[in-house]
Amino acid sequence: MNWEKLSAPKIHGGMGFKDLSAFNLVMLGKHGWKFITELNSLVARIFKARYFPSSSYLTATVGHNPSYVWRIIMRARFIMREGARWSIGSGATISILNEPWLSNGEFISSDILVSHFVHNFTINSLMNLHDKS
Repeated sequence: MNWEKLSAPKIHGGMGFKDLSAFNLVMLGKHGWKFITELNSLVARIFKARYFPSSSYLTATVGHNPSYVWRIIMRARFIMREGARWSIGSGATISILNEPWLSNGEFISSDILVSHFVHNFTINSLMNLHDKS
């Protein structure tokens, strides 16, 4: 079967199907977005309790014996991570390491040699609390 013909536009004799794998990733990414923005929804509370009780969706791991649904939602997390940026605010909940808090969306990796000095610190420990700089 000629698969290119299926995804070709209808005006060119194809069936007009879109890239279904990309569409699937976007829909899975939407579930991840809801884990971040709708923390009080039933689904978000269940997944948080089971898979990332002490972290966020962006920093969660697949874990031991994950469900199929969790594995496929985690497969799409790169979409969220590429576009996610922290709004610092007080900085009390944002770890210095492995979080995209820098202005260009980058982060400080825990793989650097001196990371053990700041492992348990948050952004507010770097801030001047008097003038919020």
